[in-house]
Amino acid sequence: MRTRTSAALAVASALALSATACGSSHSSGASGGAAASTSKIAGSGSGAGKTITVWYMDGDLSDAVQKAIGDKFTADTGAKVNIQVQEWDGINTKIATALAQGNPPDVVEVGNTDVPLFAANGALTDISGVQSQMSAGQTWLPGLVGPATVDGHLYGAPLFAGNRAVIYDKKIWADAGITAAPTTFAGLTADLDKIKAKNTDPEFSAFYFPGQWWYSALQFVWDAGGQIATKNGSTWSGALESPQAQAGLTAWKNFVTTYSSQASLNTDNTKPDMNALFAQGKTATLLNTSMNGILKANPAMKDQIGTFPFPSSTDGKTQPVFIGGSDLVVPAKSGNQGLALAYLKAATDPGVQTSAIVGIDHWTPVSTQLIDQTVSSLQDTSQAFFAAAKNSVATPATPGWATIESDKSIKEFFADIATGRKSVADAAKGFDAHLAQALNATS
Repeated sequence: MRTRTSAALAVASALALSATACGSSHSSGASGGAAASTSKIAGSGSGAGKTITVWYMDGDLSDAVQKAIGDKFTADTGAKVNIQVQEWDGINTKIATALAQGNPPDVVEVGNTDVPLFAANGALTDISGVQSQMSAGQTWLPGLVGPATVDGHLYGAPLFAGNRAVIYDKKIWADAGITAAPTTFAGLTADLDKIKAKNTDPEFSAFYFPGQWWYSALQFVWDAGGQIATKNGSTWSGALESPQAQAGLTAWKNFVTTYSSQASLNTDNTKPDMNALFAQGKTATLLNTSMNGILKANPAMKDQIGTFPFPSSTDGKTQPVFIGGSDLVVPAKSGNQGLALAYLKAATDPGVQTSAIVGIDHWTPVSTQLIDQTVSSLQDTSQAFFAAAKNSVATPATPGWATIESDKSIKEFFADIATGRKSVADAAKGFDAHLAQALNATS
């Protein structure tokens, strides 16, 4: 998932055109006429004199990383790359329109949870047959590859990941007598109790956790063994009424109402900006994807920040995290299928991931093995994000998930629980019904 505004109806319309033009049905597991090409990645010298077009999103990969991937691809195939950087505004509609045309780009960067939206009607190439060649023995992160796997078929190769870890103000924690980061959930709450006792201003949060901050709230559901939704055959059902999910939701409510401010329970992370609150000393702790927003607001805090993975309720483990990031997909109508697959292979190459994705842009790499290999090269404050990423969970791999993100119903669901507008049971019952409707929608 990448932060964006979804235009779901426009995307669905454009994809319908794509499906008609392809003359294919996703129900068979195929992806248009390109499926037969997925067994072969273009080899050495096969691309001499050719150029493929690759779409990247603005602000994700630096020019240096794009060049590193392109250099590896050219060395492998002899082909060149035409990079076209796209703006975020309206991107899903633009991608859907391009996929419906006869001459789409050959490779497209897509937010990981958006892959099912484009795969549903045969608009993407099924790359299942070459996954083992691309992964090179690596175990790709479930949070990246999971949403790209629809009905058992893989439609995207992971590019990079980003996820959340706990960020804390070492000075505030030290003033409360805490000098080491907790490694258990009980230890975390004990520390937060000390911080709360030391800081009695009602606007202060020992752990600022907005009620609508669903990416983070889901960690409690997963940690308790719950799921957002389950699939039986071809039918999705909301799963938040399960005993495990109910336990996780209750634990989350107890956590946020105990340690976050009353004013935070019906807000998201931007109104007010929780990074700014941290920078102003109004909270001791956050769960976020990076420290960049805090340091932009208050550069002087550089040496005052610590990080650690959010501890699980099961000692010795960390909470499962929601992975954001991007996958690379191949449009089914690309005329350069073998070369496009070779480009995906270059982007997921362990050497490129290590030297460029991690070494230059400092994104989390795409596999657990690469995390282990690179984590020691990071600053202490970055290591927690890599450690947390190893335990990730995917969102439901269905086009309807785009509706859940775009209609903001999931924000309302968690805020209803946090504020007490609805009981955990009633909120889950209503949202499960909405999930069933949205996740099973055919258009």
